[in-house]
Amino acid sequence: MKKIIDLSGEWKLFMDSTLTVTEPTYCDDITLPDTTSNARKGEPNNERPDGYLTDIYKFEGNAWFSRRVDLSECEGSTVKLFLERTRITELFVDGKSYGVQESLVAPHIYDLSDLIGTGEHELAVRVCNVGYKTNGGHLTSPDTQTNWNGITGRIELQCFGEKYLDNVMIFPNVSDKTVRITADLIGGDKALVSVSADSFNGDVKHHAEPMAFEITSSKLDCTYPMGDDCLLWSEHHPNLYYLRLDIYGDVYEQVIGMRDFSQKDGKFTINGKNTFLRGKHDGMIFPKTGYAPTDLEEWLKILEISKSYGINHYRYHTCCPPEAAFLAADMLGIYMEPQLPFWGTITTPDDEKHDQAEQDFLIEEGFNMLRSFGNHPSYCMMSLGNELWGSKEILNDILGRYKAFDNRHLYTQGSNNFQWFPNVLENDDFFVGVRLANDRLIRGSYAMCDAPLGHIQTDKPSTLHDYDSVIKPAQKSHETEASEDGTVQIQYGTTMKTVKASEADADFIPEVPIVTHEIGQFETYPDYDEMKKYTGPLKPRNFEIFRERLRQKGLLHLAKDYFECSGKLAVACYKEELEAAFRSKLLAGFQVLDIQDFTGQGTALVGILDAFMDSKGLITPDKWKGFCNDAVLLARFDDYVLVEKSTFSAKIQICSFRDGFEGGELVWKLSYGENMIADGRKTFSLGSSNYLDIADISVQLPAADKITYLTLSLSVENTDISNEYELTVVPITENAELDGVYLFREVDAEADKLLSQGKTVLIVPDLKAIEEMSVEGMYCQDFWCYPMFRTISDMMKKPRPIGTMGLLIDTEHPALSGFGSKKYSTPQWFEIVQNSRAVILDDRKEDINVIVRTIDNVERNHSLSLLYEYERNGGKVVVCACDIEKLAESPEGRAFVKSVFDHCRN
Repeated sequence: MKKIIDLSGEWKLFMDSTLTVTEPTYCDDITLPDTTSNARKGEPNNERPDGYLTDIYKFEGNAWFSRRVDLSECEGSTVKLFLERTRITELFVDGKSYGVQESLVAPHIYDLSDLIGTGEHELAVRVCNVGYKTNGGHLTSPDTQTNWNGITGRIELQCFGEKYLDNVMIFPNVSDKTVRITADLIGGDKALVSVSADSFNGDVKHHAEPMAFEITSSKLDCTYPMGDDCLLWSEHHPNLYYLRLDIYGDVYEQVIGMRDFSQKDGKFTINGKNTFLRGKHDGMIFPKTGYAPTDLEEWLKILEISKSYGINHYRYHTCCPPEAAFLAADMLGIYMEPQLPFWGTITTPDDEKHDQAEQDFLIEEGFNMLRSFGNHPSYCMMSLGNELWGSKEILNDILGRYKAFDNRHLYTQGSNNFQWFPNVLENDDFFVGVRLANDRLIRGSYAMCDAPLGHIQTDKPSTLHDYDSVIKPAQKSHETEASEDGTVQIQYGTTMKTVKASEADADFIPEVPIVTHEIGQFETYPDYDEMKKYTGPLKPRNFEIFRERLRQKGLLHLAKDYFECSGKLAVACYKEELEAAFRSKLLAGFQVLDIQDFTGQGTALVGILDAFMDSKGLITPDKWKGFCNDAVLLARFDDYVLVEKSTFSAKIQICSFRDGFEGGELVWKLSYGENMIADGRKTFSLGSSNYLDIADISVQLPAADKITYLTLSLSVENTDISNEYELTVVPITENAELDGVYLFREVDAEADKLLSQGKTVLIVPDLKAIEEMSVEGMYCQDFWCYPMFRTISDMMKKPRPIGTMGLLIDTEHPALSGFGSKKYSTPQWFEIVQNSRAVILDDRKEDINVIVRTIDNVERNHSLSLLYEYERNGGKVVVCACDIEKLAESPEGRAFVKSVFDHCRN
């Protein structure tokens, strides 16, 4: 390229929602790059959806953008109009069409060479955001960056010399320290190209000697030596070069990295060394503008935040980011996996719903992604879509075509394809899924419509669970059965659909790296203070609706507590989810959903960061990195709840993929506040392994006359590697005596008589008898969001999710004086919650004092409690909706019952 003419600035605008206007009368203007919505153009949108943010200037149709351009400024023999990111476009010059382009992922480039030297012309770009050949996934969804209309990023005329290079592909070879360069020569058959490369971002600088190569037959195919001391690119050392190709003053420049991202023995490798994917789902949610940024500064900010939380990998859900995202990832050392904008079924021509035009479009979009961004070292992986079904043969063929075209990346058929019927295709380089058979689960949480549930949802909190025995089971599993007609119902986005099912291999064991898909999805109650951040075209009318519902129930004063307490439980669930992955030696990585809130699909606030990538204040980056980093210390023990004077035992392990880290000195401490109970040190060496059992510790616990919290702290001396666990110590408690406790199933005549005497009565209802007026007890945080999966469960005729979000506890209430507690759910409450029901207190006439409140979701907003009290007939009624016989089986259950009984003694 010889010259760039920037066309950003003021353009004329005409908006046509009817799709009928062919000769627009411009009556407005807009500053491009931008979207019509972000520029506040068009009619205001008064909709109030509760499942996603509202685009207050939502527009669907044709937007015409026009300006005068002087092409006499162009130099050389070729000039092209470059539109970095847009929708379906048609270019008109002086009213003449120069064609239509439809890519949703790649720049639109129009050749205007026939106009060089002809003076001024009127350029008109018609942008249409309806009628796509595919739904577009998260590229066009109101759940994410919206179906915007406009032109974002660079808008420019690119002027080329008499001869220039096009379709440049750069193939680094780490083993022989060279890069192979292929390209098409435009403007002739022969030329001489000068190649040079200079590093620019590391502490050590490197210069590769320039060389000249002769081009014949209009094709460049040369091997350029980078030098024996060239710098390699990786997560830990993201060394980059500017590679320049010069043909008689026409210069092509590309950022490159010398890297080999591959896979071997079930692990991903970077330059021959094992690595582990600590991935983040990304749907390109940008609530300030409603579209993905195209500037490097913004992407550096976003990816640096993720990296501060230990993330080294991005999986883009049915979307591909702009080039600035890849460049930022190049600079920061993040492994990127863009995905075709598809979430559906790959059909064969004989299928009645077959759409060959859509299939051809999607395949071409993949090639567009590879051509446009494939030279970036961060572009390490590629996926064909999300939760695909259909023809395995066609999926495998598409993979083969991409691999034949560009072998620099690893490819997979998709994320969680075929769901209950997983498989690995011949051309799959890695597998991404949530299960290996119906009951062989490789993540900790699931929707009720996708049951069985995961261990975090069903098991008492511990740190023993891993997935190795699931990945390679000792016994055969059970096959998943389709219906009699060979179909199965599946979740599909925010709804469901019926698909044809193939036979499941119950003993399926992938021989490629296994990445666990969309792990986590633990929800947090909304923080309504966040609403003031929405200063752009997207407004949180969903938040407004949720807040109004809470106000109508008389519970708005609890909103901040709901947010904080639900968030603390979500963090604890995420800690176990991530640590289970790090404990699993047969996993190659995870893709968490998400550290960032998801503003759509019912409003799934599943992040420890809000939608703006700002911290919610639930956990610091350093604490999060304790269980999400390139080196993680792990304690393995069977219960967070301990009994005084018992022996606490744990195995201390490390999972490390940190470059250059070979070992060190483990320091462990078990403490009560500032008081040390026990500590120790152990020197260890990793050798060539990524996993090591460092030490077994065993500590005799002291006596405790009340519930006490201990902290097990782990660290490696003189490093940032650290982790900690909060343990609960319960006093030895016998079964509570009933002396002085008036215990009833319900307030009957006898109970009323006692109340009239000013007595306190304890009501422990039959849990089966109150099912219609209560919600089942569940300790774990709600999965994704209740409204979406309640709808899907109803459609699939499956059980609804429980939908609760942890506890809000009145820690100062005398009923809990013998059961010291945090304000929020901690493992000491697991047995209690799981053996309880949360009573619905909506519209109760009594003046009820809630002692242990269950937080409900934003759709139901019930006032829920498992322990509460109220005045009646001169006395006091205490209601404990728990199975006290079951609680007697655990030390914490006995302590809880004793504390409640003591409060009720007369």
